[in-house]
Amino acid sequence: MAQSAKPLAVVTGASSGIGYELARQFADHGYDLIIAAEDATIEEAGEFLRGLGSNVQEVQVDLREYDEVEKLYAVIQATGPVSAIAINAGVGVGGPFIDNSLQNEFSMIDLNIKSVVHLAKRVIGDMAVTGEGKVLFTASVVSESPAPYQAVYAGTKAFVLNFAEGIRTELKDTNITITSLMPGATETNFFHRAGLEDTKVGQSKKDDPADVAKDGFDALMRGDDKVIAHSMKSKVQGVMGKLLPDKANAAVIGKMSEPNSATK
Repeated sequence: MAQSAKPLAVVTGASSGIGYELARQFADHGYDLIIAAEDATIEEAGEFLRGLGSNVQEVQVDLREYDEVEKLYAVIQATGPVSAIAINAGVGVGGPFIDNSLQNEFSMIDLNIKSVVHLAKRVIGDMAVTGEGKVLFTASVVSESPAPYQAVYAGTKAFVLNFAEGIRTELKDTNITITSLMPGATETNFFHRAGLEDTKVGQSKKDDPADVAKDGFDALMRGDDKVIAHSMKSKVQGVMGKLLPDKANAAVIGKMSEPNSATK
């Protein structure tokens, strides 16, 4: 990617859904981009974003793998410095914990937790040298609630939220800001990949990823701690997650996420 006077942003999980829309927000606001995803459609995303006037470098990587995170970071180092990063890539696994594949859950932990810590370690370390930067972590509205039939997924997102809030405090006297994006149910490929299509939440009306991304981008630019996005339904769920006892929250979420609940 040619050198540019524009600030540089990095977005992971940028081939579709919230990540794609976050990349679009950065492009619309005058950023050049490094975008990453595991699938080849990242190239199509790059072509579209170049049409918005940004210099874009696509990196096809599986961030579950240590060496693949390092591959992305090598591109970042060669292109930087990074003004903003959206560490967004993640997957879900739905269904009863005792029935789910252990390997699938380990794979999810590798992406949702290990790669998040790995990439944050590299990029925020560099930001500490330059003295500034903006970091957005995609958590979830279930980050603060138990989530039956998404138990391990919710645990990974609880980690992301807790991790982000911890390092935000560590960096409070710097010009590096940490923001958590907490989406509710959003119209992406998440529910298909997680095996949640036959659930009430899978069949429910969902937020537009463009709206969720705008909420996240705006919060990032303001330097907010976190934002629940986007609809009133999602915001109410987020408030309930903080106010209601865990047992009550688990009961509500369990009814929405239970297999075959869409037909019950």
